[in-house]
Amino acid sequence: MPRRAFRIFAELEGMYRNMVEQLVLYAVNNGVTKFTRLKAERYREVRSLYPQLPSHYSYTACQDAAERAHSFLRMKKMGRARKAYPEVRNVSIWLDDRLWRAEGLTSISLATHRGRVRVSVELNKHYLRYVNRGWRLTSGARVKLDHRDRRLVLYLTFKKEVSEYRPKGYITVDVNEDAEAVLINGLVYLFETDLSRITLGYYYRRKSVHERYDKVYGPGSRPARRIFKRLSNKERTLKKEIR
Repeated sequence: MPRRAFRIFAELEGMYRNMVEQLVLYAVNNGVTKFTRLKAERYREVRSLYPQLPSHYSYTACQDAAERAHSFLRMKKMGRARKAYPEVRNVSIWLDDRLWRAEGLTSISLATHRGRVRVSVELNKHYLRYVNRGWRLTSGARVKLDHRDRRLVLYLTFKKEVSEYRPKGYITVDVNEDAEAVLINGLVYLFETDLSRITLGYYYRRKSVHERYDKVYGPGSRPARRIFKRLSNKERTLKKEIR
């Protein structure tokens, strides 16, 4: 991106980070884990910090902070939190439908404290794969700044309407170690796999190698590992053939 345009997003990231940090501290101190409660209690104060920002950044900052606080408080309850408060390290700016919009397939428009900024986008194969399979973009997105390469990384969410699958019939399958039984139209078909011979053979071979090589070279020796690797590859090949 041009330096001037990227500087705008760097300023936006700093303001957004400050809002999230203050909201996270308040949420952890007061045990707030719901976005609606956090927004009701702190929206006006956060909004007054940066009146030049579009108001919806205060909404998305509350969503971001509530999710961070919920995760931290859960880890703290499990005894896995090392610090008294969570540290806001990496920041992805949350966007809603008022803060961004797609303008075709070549650019997007983002609302900032300096007005709307149009950014050219480079689509990857993953995006095109979803679009070509009938998925549609949702209103929510996230944008992260790559300061080293001076670019924006946009994270999108897709959705797709699906219909309920109604099965027409059922096939009963009984999987055992040596055979698989299938019931189709009242008839039972038995497929013999002889898998136990392979599994037990592998077990007894490993046992004999352990007994022989551990006495001479010690546990975990290199010759024994080479043999185990060869046996494992052979067993894997046989199981693939059976499948």
